[in-house]
Amino acid sequence: MTNSPSPTETLNKAIKKDNPFQELVVKKRDVWGKGLPDLPSLNAHASDAVFEAIEQISTRKKLSYGITVKAEKGLGKSHLISRIRNRVQAEDGSFFVYMSDFNDLNQIKPEFLKTLAFSLKEVGSQGVRQWRQLATALVNEVMNKSYAPEQLVKEFSQEPTENYKLVDNLTTQILGVKPEIENPDLIQAILWTLSSQYIHYATNWLAGKNLPQSKADKMGLPSSSEEEQEAESFDRIRQIIDLIGNYTTLVICFDELDYPDCNDAGFTRAQVVAGLGKDLYNSVNRAVLLAAMYPETWMHQVQTLPYAEAVVDRIGERVIDLKYLNSDEVISLVSQWLKEFYENRTLTPPHSVYPFDESKLREFGKEKPTVRKILKWCQENWTVDSSPDPVEAAFQSQIKDLENEDLLEEKAKLAKVLIFGFNRLVGNALEGVKVERIETTVTPKQTNKRYIDFKVIGKEQGQKVKIGVGIIQDPAGAGIQAGLSRLVDYEKYDLTRGCLVRSKSIPQTAKKAQEYKKQLLEEKGGEWVHLKKEEVNPLIAIQSVYDLRDQYDLSEEQIFNFVYSQNLAVNNPVLREILSDPSGQVPEEADDEEDVDIPNRDESPHAMNV
Repeated sequence: MTNSPSPTETLNKAIKKDNPFQELVVKKRDVWGKGLPDLPSLNAHASDAVFEAIEQISTRKKLSYGITVKAEKGLGKSHLISRIRNRVQAEDGSFFVYMSDFNDLNQIKPEFLKTLAFSLKEVGSQGVRQWRQLATALVNEVMNKSYAPEQLVKEFSQEPTENYKLVDNLTTQILGVKPEIENPDLIQAILWTLSSQYIHYATNWLAGKNLPQSKADKMGLPSSSEEEQEAESFDRIRQIIDLIGNYTTLVICFDELDYPDCNDAGFTRAQVVAGLGKDLYNSVNRAVLLAAMYPETWMHQVQTLPYAEAVVDRIGERVIDLKYLNSDEVISLVSQWLKEFYENRTLTPPHSVYPFDESKLREFGKEKPTVRKILKWCQENWTVDSSPDPVEAAFQSQIKDLENEDLLEEKAKLAKVLIFGFNRLVGNALEGVKVERIETTVTPKQTNKRYIDFKVIGKEQGQKVKIGVGIIQDPAGAGIQAGLSRLVDYEKYDLTRGCLVRSKSIPQTAKKAQEYKKQLLEEKGGEWVHLKKEEVNPLIAIQSVYDLRDQYDLSEEQIFNFVYSQNLAVNNPVLREILSDPSGQVPEEADDEEDVDIPNRDESPHAMNV
């Protein structure tokens, strides 16, 4: 360093105040954002391999390319993916998709469709959302123009009726030059992502979700049943990826595969995703598939699949092992983390790894440590007066991640979170109900179709209680009707009480759903629990900490003790309301669906002269 070191007292004051090593786990926001400090030379062979694959696809030497990265826990798999994402955004221009949440392994293709849709809503290499890059490319091709995405977004800031006419005319022109497009509605929805007012609804539709009928009508997009959506999900995935392939390469990364959860057929998360990867490889063009997992997961799960050879030949065209750190890399890694810490405070340390001893760090390097082991040591040996509870630190980090996220539409995730919370209440009496167990399989399965997510089994005043809980966020129509019809059928599903968990109102136009709602609340003694983001987020956060416990180096016991000590389950309003004596009332806070007039489709075209 050329500058004179800052005074020791000033340096130590900053060190005592903040610990730059508190956040060690790469999470989704790090992949999509700036990410944690990265050492580009570390495992450069792996990130270089991904960009070599992109180059091969760009030059038409390959149609698709499958890469599997193997590494022990803490060697930096997610750091590598974060680096690839940032390089793609800064230099390459490819599109990027990241999947690390697996809420329903029985529905992996619909789950991946949601991931694809919401990944493409993230900012890409042109500084705008990737959906908008794709929409702009489609418009420019058909109109032989060179519009920037921002120009088209401005065009879509007009009156809704004008926007509809613009979308309709552009869709017709695009279909005229692209006869291979199978689903015109797909083009319509992609064009709607250019509208700041409707991008959220367009993304939801592209993700396979039904829209409020007023919005669907306004945008000219059809609604479909859940069964139709599941059946069509892979076709929609294939068509979206092929559309992207007309203009650039798509990099798809699968992370967090090393968990023991299984689908109903007994296949693990890694095996289910491996099968999905094989299907994607066979069906799409211009895609790089990257899967990251432990060596034992690759060996004992993927390579033991009944169709292992077909899977390995595709997602494992190239298998890359990450390397342990050496002494020089330990110094470089710690220096990189500390550089940002000191620069942000306009401080100059006496040497790059201050306050640590360089010789001690070099000794660690001789042991061939993992990235996480070194960072964990730095965290624990940072000279601060006190260190927070590691579970508390992880929990607060996850809470921060949820500030700008709304997961109230994620049925499978919410079910998993509520089940986690109720399992912490087993053996306890709350709201007059002693919780005995949670049943996650509701029979008969073939007719329930996951509308009732789980049952809480317990005793209330000596009597058996069987509460069927259904998280039903469908905007209206068949979805809410079907869900409520299960919740009122106590005999068929062996219930003593049905509980609807929902944040929105039920439109008055949904006559059959209204009838079932009245039956549930007024005749069957059921309950409607209003779902609020601020009440469910603490459960989502602690569930995420539990899922990532290996990365955080936390035990189940530590996490459960934190839940109990902080009363996260006992005091949670959603869990308490589900157990409480039903009020028989519709929640006053339920949000009304916005009702908007359907545009006049005969009005004149927009000023773009399409």
